[in-house]
Amino acid sequence: MKGFDLTGKSLETGTGLRVRVENGLIARIEATSEDCEYFLSPGMIDLQVNGYAGFDVNADDVSVQTIANLTEQMLRHGVTSFAPTIISAREEKICHALNVIAVARGRMPHVQACIPYVHVEGPYISPLDGYRGAHEASVIRAPSIAEFERWQSAAQGCVGMVTLSAHYTEAPAYISHLAARGAHVALGHTHADAIQIRRAVDAGARFSTHLGNGLPTEIPRHKNPLWSQLAEDKLVASVIADGHHLPAEMLKAFLRAKGADCVLLVSDSVALAGMPAGIYETPVGGWVELREDGCLCIAGKDLLAGSTATMTTCVKGVMAMTGVSLAQAMRMATELPGRVVGGRGRLAEGCDADLMRFRWKNGLEIDAVWSRGEQRYGRAA
Repeated sequence: MKGFDLTGKSLETGTGLRVRVENGLIARIEATSEDCEYFLSPGMIDLQVNGYAGFDVNADDVSVQTIANLTEQMLRHGVTSFAPTIISAREEKICHALNVIAVARGRMPHVQACIPYVHVEGPYISPLDGYRGAHEASVIRAPSIAEFERWQSAAQGCVGMVTLSAHYTEAPAYISHLAARGAHVALGHTHADAIQIRRAVDAGARFSTHLGNGLPTEIPRHKNPLWSQLAEDKLVASVIADGHHLPAEMLKAFLRAKGADCVLLVSDSVALAGMPAGIYETPVGGWVELREDGCLCIAGKDLLAGSTATMTTCVKGVMAMTGVSLAQAMRMATELPGRVVGGRGRLAEGCDADLMRFRWKNGLEIDAVWSRGEQRYGRAA
């Protein structure tokens, strides 16, 4: 691949940068006095993507082309790495989706470059209403190491994160096994108590999936899994900052409790994200309403039925709700999730040239995107 230079503004300083890209890597970064209209940053990283624009990871008919199309949609929105997320289902359905993703990664190098691993959210979550969210009750079950190994066989080893509830007696042994195998474990959709959450953390759990969601409308004011996870210093929290899933004061409190290094953004987008407003029938949730403001609810109710956010939505949202700077918000969408996928999401010499050029005008206006030094979206470099 022929080398080339990119220029843009630094998020941290606002001054000009010139980045030399060679063989898919960032070879050199230097200051420039050129007047730059666009910011230049690492591409964003989304650790929870169920679907987008009608392309559904969890559909019965998910195909290699589905994954290819979803990858293109992510790149168009500045996401250069993402974790396709499979939710609770029968083992055969989970294994089918895992195998499809593995085949897509094997056939298409650009898909493999964008998908570091798969995230399985469930089926080892709380069976209780409210905590379970939109996951189907009939498929919820206790953690099984043998099943995880069958997942890995179907996925050719690319299951990299599993979200589960810590209340199961099998949870600590399961978590220890996954940690030893190099897979990340997150707690979510859980009614576990403080002791069970501590045992999960001691076993190797390190993340909280969409903290503040996957909970009933009302929970005990003192003894609940929200406070227990906030108090665990080893747990990094992902949040959906779309303005619908968390109120501003809650998100601000999360940031203060966890600190700037321990809260990262995810979209948790579903297949209806990017679609026109209207009433839809879905395999998960039945009849749902996608409102003009992007809120996806059970039809006729105010209960959320999923997320239609993009990472650009969440960057803008966390800035508006908490007052963090653009540089801080972008770090929550790049470097922090990048730590979970092999150190991606950094603008540094020797790193993959997964880059995004954008303008800020009351939101991110993406101009161009590169994956491993190959331009995948936007006008010519």
